[in-house]
Order: sequence, then C-alpha cells, then structure tokens
Amino acid sequence: MRIWFITGASRGFGALITAEALAAGDAVVATAREPATITAKFGEHPRLLAVRLDVTQEEQARAAADAAIQRFGRIDVLLNNAGYGLLGAVEEATAREVERVFSTNVFGLLNVTRAVLPHMRRQRSGHVINISSLGGYAAYPGWGVYGATKFAVEGLTEALAAELAPLGIKATVVEPGFFRTDFLDGHSLAVAAPIADYAASSGVTRESATRLNHAQPGDPAKLARAMLALANATHPPLRLPLGSDTLARIEGKHRSVAAEISTWSELARSTDGDGAGVERHLS
Repeated sequence: MRIWFITGASRGFGALITAEALAAGDAVVATAREPATITAKFGEHPRLLAVRLDVTQEEQARAAADAAIQRFGRIDVLLNNAGYGLLGAVEEATAREVERVFSTNVFGLLNVTRAVLPHMRRQRSGHVINISSLGGYAAYPGWGVYGATKFAVEGLTEALAAELAPLGIKATVVEPGFFRTDFLDGHSLAVAAPIADYAASSGVTRESATRLNHAQPGDPAKLARAMLALANATHPPLRLPLGSDTLARIEGKHRSVAAEISTWSELARSTDGDGAGVERHLS
C-alpha cells in the first residue's frame, strides 16, 4: 500500500487521482483549502485522510505533512496538483494577478515540497510528481504568465530529479494537454482585463477558451489512470507528456528550435572566448 499526498484533491485531476488511488488499495492524504469538500465527495474511508491546506501557507504545508506521517507513517508519492490559470496577454496581467498565480503554482509547490522531502529523505524513498502543462513546455499567446509558472515547475523538477536521485527519491513533471476538466471555469481560472491591441493574439485565445470549455480532447479519467501507471513505474521518466496534442506541440517546438539553431549557430559560436575550451569547462 502506497501513501499518496495530493494537493488540490477536492476536484478536477486531484479528485480523480484520489479515487483511483483508493480503488487501487492505496492510502491518500487528500488536501484542500476546505477539507469538508473532500469528505463530502468521498465519505469516510479508512485509507483517506482529509487535511486542510492552502499551499501558499508554509506552516499549513508542514502541519499537513506531519499529519500524514502521524496517520500513515510515511509518504510515498507527493502529487503537487494544486494550481490555477491566468488568461491574458503578458501586458494585460496586473502585478497582483501575476503575484497570485505564482504564489500558488510555484511558491505553493515549493512550500509543500519542502514540507514533504525531509520525510522522504529519512525513508530514502519516494516519488515527487509535479503537474505542469503543455503550456509549461511551449508558450501560447494569452497564457504567458500561467505558462511561466509551469516553465518554472519544469526547471525545478529537472533540478530536483538530479538532486534526489542519490537519495533514492524520484521526480517527474507531468505535462497534460487540453483535458475536459473545469480548468476553464471561474473556480480555476482568472481572466485579465483585455487591451484592444491584443485582440488578434490573446483575444483569439480568450475566444477559443470559451469554445473549448468541457470540449477539450483529453479524457480526465484516463489521465488519472495514467498517473497510477506512473506511480507504479520502476524507472519513471523525468517528463511525462499526456495527450496527443502535447506530443504534437513538443515535436513542433523541437523542429522550430532545431531550425533556429541551424540558422544562428555561427553567431552563437562567435561569442566564445579565444581558446576558451567551453566544453571542457562545462563538463
């Protein structure tokens, strides 16, 4: 029996993964700002612990991790799932809107990770799974600030994987594409005030978001099952893109980057110092 610690477990991916983990015989520490919403959804369950957690509050994160250890003795899988979106051009987003989305998606993830890792280090085992996004690998107009938070999650997870590997702890960043969740509803998404000059870029994204709501190609139930498969993997990947749209977008970005490197490689190499031996220094 694995012990999961899942943030944002009251709805969306978090609730579906909680249900899958319980059905598989695992135990779940399911966290939310209002733990009563978790109890209302799942009822009383001997392998379920509902815990109050606002991820932006580091003391709450530590208390939640301690509650998990007190109840189950260990944490095997940390799923950093809590987060929300911000739709708008980079200039359209106010300082307060930017601060809020980074506070949850990046600093909140760090709060929870710092709270859980001491227990995993003591165990010399565990798996940290961070939910990113297709937008964390390739940017879209209108999703620049939100994507920036997920780009941060990607970089943090890459470093974590290297830092934790000698301790027997794994780290994976998951990159879902567009899934039929409530992400585009008001509960999960803030929308910046529009500027008319961006109608042809972020404005188009706003319109498509309205059309796509609950009509996205991805099946959330299948994502939840994929997360159980990831947790079962003996050698999990550093990155797990989910959805054919994600795969296509990643492949397209790789082609674009390769073309730019080919075009600009001479200028790039021209900035090396004479006899610098860059490759030797970097190795």
